[in-house]
Amino acid sequence: MISILIIAGVFLLLDFYAFQAFRVLIGYLPTYPRQIIYVVYWLISLVAIASFLFYNLGGKSVLTDGQRTFIFAWIFVNYASKFFGSIVLVIDDIVRLGQWAYAQFAPPAESTSGERATGISRSEFLAQASVVATVVPAIGLGYGVASGAHNYLVHQVKVPIANLPRGLEGIRIAQLSDIHSGSFFNKKAVMHGIELVMAEKPDLIFFTGDLVNNKATEVEEYIPVFSKLRAPLGIYSILGNHDYGDYTSWPSSEVKRTNLENVKEAHKLMNWQLLLDENRTLTIGDNRLAIIGVENWGTGGFAQYGNLNKAYKGADDVDTRILLSHDPSHWDAQVRSQHPDIELTLSGHTHGGQVGVEWGNFRWSFVQYRYKQWAGLYQEGDQQLYVNRGFGYIGYPGRLGIRPEITILELTRA
Repeated sequence: MISILIIAGVFLLLDFYAFQAFRVLIGYLPTYPRQIIYVVYWLISLVAIASFLFYNLGGKSVLTDGQRTFIFAWIFVNYASKFFGSIVLVIDDIVRLGQWAYAQFAPPAESTSGERATGISRSEFLAQASVVATVVPAIGLGYGVASGAHNYLVHQVKVPIANLPRGLEGIRIAQLSDIHSGSFFNKKAVMHGIELVMAEKPDLIFFTGDLVNNKATEVEEYIPVFSKLRAPLGIYSILGNHDYGDYTSWPSSEVKRTNLENVKEAHKLMNWQLLLDENRTLTIGDNRLAIIGVENWGTGGFAQYGNLNKAYKGADDVDTRILLSHDPSHWDAQVRSQHPDIELTLSGHTHGGQVGVEWGNFRWSFVQYRYKQWAGLYQEGDQQLYVNRGFGYIGYPGRLGIRPEITILELTRA
């Protein structure tokens, strides 16, 4: 409760700073229209704060998934943009405070010029800079919600594997990850994403975790949508850190356990074979391919439910091994050292940061400062890792510069 009120107070402070710039910028207007604009500004701000308090003090339980996403998007875009705009004014306040402190001890400087300053005033310049720093992110983040959230991009990736049998060469694998069905607000757009997968006619489909944000009920209305996925060699899936329900409160541990069982049941209803620290061997012609699925295991404070050795057991006597592990940090921490014969690991979890830049060979996202492997294909020796950028979204309900991903991996001989 106290933390919620503190955050609301921070939002109010951001509103105050943004208002200072706004007030200077429209100061030339007559009194009456100016006052109307002031009232509208504060009305919008107070509605945003009231929505935040309502959402976090019990209101989210009575809202639909789409309504929750809309409210969160409105609050996020509103205050994320004001944060950038307020930085300009905060820096100026700090500079002014330093100048005032210096003036208390320094002798007054004598004027060397009687010329009058020209151009806009300091306050006008800061107001304009602050408004630009507010409006540009607001437009970008708003566009990311309206247009980027379901703007799926199909990544075609050839994966050269050492000693790949010719019988496994050319197998096409579709990878989806981080669906986060509780964040969706456009079922038709999600269905279009599934149609894009099926248009690729994959031999295998893998899902690498985070079907829901917290609760099994989030995916119920999307089960008919994801049930349309088909692949001749099967669909295999694993759990991600969000699927365990660790990020929300529960009336009891029994209710939490039941929720997890319901999440697992959703995989079954969609005809996905959920791998819980286990593996399946596919016989394709004269060759054997092991699909290994481990429960969530991550570094940096994330849950470590998985047991890699248990999942691997029996997968040594095959031609090629593919590991499904939600968190890419697992690759460096355990996979490469404990099982160097796992040729390919597929992960997700990072979402590519959801906001960033991908331009040709140049890629940047803030998430790269948290994860060494955060998007795309990585290789160390004969082992490779592919990190999917995610099909859905969480937190910021959109995508800006990092599009939601459908991966088509084709196995080739190195």
